[in-house]
Amino acid sequence: METVTLDELDRGLVHALQVDGRAPFGKIAAVLGVSDQTIARRYRRLRSAEALRVVGSVDAMLLGYASWAIRLQCAPDAAGPIAAALARRQDTFWVHLLSGGTEVACGTTARTPEERDTLLLQRLPRTGRVVSVSAHSLLHLYVGGPVSWPGAASALTDDQVGRLRPDPPAVHDGEPVVLDDGDHALLAALSLDGRTGHAELAGITGWSESTVRRRMDRLVGSGVLFYDIDIPPEYLGYRYEARLWMSVRPADLASVGAALARHPEVSFAAAMTGPANLMAAVACRDEQALYRYLTERIGALDGVAHLETAPVIRTVKRAGTVLKP
Repeated sequence: METVTLDELDRGLVHALQVDGRAPFGKIAAVLGVSDQTIARRYRRLRSAEALRVVGSVDAMLLGYASWAIRLQCAPDAAGPIAAALARRQDTFWVHLLSGGTEVACGTTARTPEERDTLLLQRLPRTGRVVSVSAHSLLHLYVGGPVSWPGAASALTDDQVGRLRPDPPAVHDGEPVVLDDGDHALLAALSLDGRTGHAELAGITGWSESTVRRRMDRLVGSGVLFYDIDIPPEYLGYRYEARLWMSVRPADLASVGAALARHPEVSFAAAMTGPANLMAAVACRDEQALYRYLTERIGALDGVAHLETAPVIRTVKRAGTVLKP
């Protein structure tokens, strides 16, 4: 793939799409002071280089799905194949090789208790060369899901963000959203490309374009559907990724989580079950930047009693997409 370097305009486009993933190129161009063709050309270049993608995602908690963070300790020669097998599963959204290549971490969502039990109680324990498995239920998101990574949002002024921010969706009627086969097809297409056009989505779902628009508006209005960006952190200058597991006093958990949500280094943070009740994904400029982050930022937070850190050796799956080796 093409190697790209993001300039100021590219970073403005990234920030704009984080504000509104389906914003017309003309609207983005007007805010950034360039032509429609320039923005379209920049987006196509970044998209073809796999440096930027808009992702349509669902709020798993709102749908009643259970999200889990799983850690597997493996024999050194088994971690890679196990990570690849987990990445091929449709219910996993991120898969990483950690530490010295002997640990696999992944995030999965189970729509039913049966799906959860099949993976956690049957498949993983029977996987050869797995030394240990621990699974932790995610209880609350501080960063991630509908809450975007602050590290990707630093190029636009408040005025520009205000001009790009989409109109609030129509007030949801409060009725629970029940997904049918058409919805699942719609959401699957948007998970691959959140900017897929209405005409193409109509062909995928078998609905009319007006039905597609109406259904998307309802899903967004209910909070079930939201748009985010997928960008490798290294394109933003963050070349060292790590996973943190923290044990935090329960009385301080909310305040520590809220503090992490303001850190540009933190792309994901969630409260979870287990002895480490707070997990975070961080991206820093280099090893020294991670050291300073741990000692100066994490170290200054009241309530953090214990911290475990593991560097990301390789990302196998990110935002639901399997990456090329």
